[in-house]
Amino acid sequence: MTKKEAKIRIDQLCEELQEHNYRYYVLAQPVISDYEFDHKLKELERLEAAYPEFVRPDSPSLRVGGEPTKNFPSVKHKYPMLSLSNSYSLQEIEEFDARVQKAVKQPVEYVCELKYDGLSISLTYTDGVLTQAVTRGDGVQGDDVTNNVKTIRSIPLRLRGNYPPQLEIRG
Repeated sequence: MTKKEAKIRIDQLCEELQEHNYRYYVLAQPVISDYEFDHKLKELERLEAAYPEFVRPDSPSLRVGGEPTKNFPSVKHKYPMLSLSNSYSLQEIEEFDARVQKAVKQPVEYVCELKYDGLSISLTYTDGVLTQAVTRGDGVQGDDVTNNVKTIRSIPLRLRGNYPPQLEIRG
C-alpha cells in the first residue's frame, strides 16, 4: 500500500466509523454488527500504527469510552471504571485466562453474562442512602448524574437489609 493509499483509507475508515458511532449511540439505529465495527476499527489502528503521520485528531481510535459532558459536574472515580475488550476467538479467551492466572497465582473461576450495551454507572450508598451516581465517562472521571438517576424507579434511594456503611455498585 502506498502512502497516498494509506491516507485515503485512513480518512475513509475515520468517516465510516464516525458515522457508525453516530447511528449507534445517537440514533440507536446501527447498520453494521459490533463484529464488523471492531474489524474496521482494528484495520484503522493497524494503518495508523504503520502511518502515524496520518493519524487524525478526531480519529475514532483515539477515543476510550465517552468524555464527560459539560452539562454535569465531573467527578473523579475512587477506582477507575475500566472497559473490557472484545474477544472473537477461543485463542483470545485462552490468552486472557493465561494472563489472569499469571497475575493472581491461584485458581480462578469465571462468570459469563450477556453484554448489554448502554450507559455504565457507579452508584454510591452511604449508610444505605443513595448519595452519588456517576457515569463511566472516560474511566477516570465521569458525570455526576445523581438527580437524574433518582428519577429511575428501579434504582433504590435507600437500601434494605444488611449493607456496609459505604457501598459502591457498578453496572
